[in-house]
Amino acid sequence: MPSSRRAKPQHTILDELGDFTTTFRVVPIALMAIGIGAISAFVAWFLLRLIGLFTNISYYHRFSTAFVSPAGNHLGYYAVLVPVLGSLIVGFMARYGSEQIRGHGIPEAIEAILMDGSRVKPRLAILKPLSAAISIGTGGPFGAEGPIIMTGGAFGSMIAQFFHFTSMERRTLLVAGAAAGMSATFAAPLSSVLIGVELLLFEWKPRSAIPVALASATACAVRRYILGLGPLFPVGQHPVFIGPKGLGGCVIAGLAAGALSALLTLGVYAAEDLFKKLPIHWMWWPAIGGVFVGIGGLIFPQALGVGYDTIAMLLKGNVPLYIFAGVLLVKSAIWMISLGSGTSGGVLAPLLMMGAALGGIESIFLPNFGPGFWPLVSMGAILGGTMRSPFTGIVFAIELTHDLNLLLPLLVASFLAHAFTVLALKRSILTEKISRRGYHLSREYALDPLEILFAREVMRTDVVGLPGAETLREVEEKFNAGRMEGHLLFPVVDPDNGLVGVVTRKQLFKQFAQPQDDAAPARLSEIAFSSPVVAFAGEPLRMVVQRMAESGITRLPVVASREDRRLVGMISLSDLLRARAQNLEEERTRDTVLHIRFPFVRGPKSGGGAPRPEASGDAVASANDAAR
Repeated sequence: MPSSRRAKPQHTILDELGDFTTTFRVVPIALMAIGIGAISAFVAWFLLRLIGLFTNISYYHRFSTAFVSPAGNHLGYYAVLVPVLGSLIVGFMARYGSEQIRGHGIPEAIEAILMDGSRVKPRLAILKPLSAAISIGTGGPFGAEGPIIMTGGAFGSMIAQFFHFTSMERRTLLVAGAAAGMSATFAAPLSSVLIGVELLLFEWKPRSAIPVALASATACAVRRYILGLGPLFPVGQHPVFIGPKGLGGCVIAGLAAGALSALLTLGVYAAEDLFKKLPIHWMWWPAIGGVFVGIGGLIFPQALGVGYDTIAMLLKGNVPLYIFAGVLLVKSAIWMISLGSGTSGGVLAPLLMMGAALGGIESIFLPNFGPGFWPLVSMGAILGGTMRSPFTGIVFAIELTHDLNLLLPLLVASFLAHAFTVLALKRSILTEKISRRGYHLSREYALDPLEILFAREVMRTDVVGLPGAETLREVEEKFNAGRMEGHLLFPVVDPDNGLVGVVTRKQLFKQFAQPQDDAAPARLSEIAFSSPVVAFAGEPLRMVVQRMAESGITRLPVVASREDRRLVGMISLSDLLRARAQNLEEERTRDTVLHIRFPFVRGPKSGGGAPRPEASGDAVASANDAAR
């Protein structure tokens, strides 16, 4: 082999690899996301106005789109019929329009992303906001954010479907629309991006994060002109540092929020299981749930509707105890029953209200750091626990109030609530819905071992390379001598061990069966496939797996580099499994790496002999290795 070929550097593949795989394709996607962000802001505005319209018509018998609470109605006992009628309409719309309008929106968006190639049917963009507006406007104890997320995502997906996009690009625009809708609703652009990452994107890559962030920022900017500026729930500034007692209170608040999150999740699906046992069609379930909503509204009127005014009141402090009790008992009960019945509505606003009420109860016995401190901490914690999105819970609470001093308390409480529900429940309130539809979703993000291991680390070097100058008869003699057993693919090499091509075992036996011309014997290089799919020693296994998937070939010769075609090994699917096995071993094998030694301490005496020295750390480690 010429020396110049051997002198080629081995790191040329590494020079081509970067931290990210994003291409300039992200630019047009981002520009489209900006447009979708502006559209989603108007979608959010329209849905809020629609909710106000149905609330005014249902409870006050006036034609107005002003956003009002149903709690001030004067219908008396007739108010029980309003949620029943609204839920009955939603049930008809779900059966004869689209069953996907049932539920709170986010699981449906996840299902569209994972199972439907990010394709959302156009009629869902009309039926979802209409059904949610009817449900909430007639007293349903839900938030507007879930339907807005689903509707914004539907518009993003619809726009993407008009273009020649991949499923991944459609997913990005779907999530861009969903995040933009939430950003416009709550004036919370950063937490809207986080909820897209933690719940919908299933990746943290620039190709998706950049368009989603730009869409969210655009929607928040447009909100300024159509809905006004934030924060949605302004509060006074709280102390920057709360001391050990305050942090201890955050531990209590986080664990309590985790326990309440688990109870709410179990309650929703227990209600759903009870509805499934009814001997009637699911179309009638929302109306039955509406009966409980109406009765709950008579007992505690503030439980009806979105409840933004009640959340603001809870965060300002000095609220009567019956308000806290009413939210935790009545609001949570009718929310679980109504959501379990399959009607349309969001979960974020009810969770905010219940978290704030829990914090209000805690403020009775926890240290006082100003009005609304513990309601705000518990509000963020319950989002982290119920939605399994602690970062979203932290940032969302801060963006809703603009109180940055709460960062440390929210960090402690939100992640402890998250820890509680992760250990107590297998699935969250979102993924449980998907599981009940026959799918499984893992929410954990980790570095794939195929990203950090290279082909040279797992390839087999005991390669049977066949010289291209050999005749078929010479190769046949090697087979007859039993020297070629156990191999299905044979690299063909030149005198310098450079890869010429490949030949399969089946192909060789087919040639052996044909008559050979002794006068002009066929050379192996003449029948070998001269453009084989290869792997490079210095490339990550992820690229090798991708090449196998694209070509359908599961055994590849490995060459030194793109320039240096010298054969260095073979790699197959079984070799790639070794990378997975190594990752599992790193996760499961427990070792004591450092050992404490006491040089002046001697071991116990045995009989009358000299003291026996303790085994050194290295000896113990060697014994452990031998035992394994």
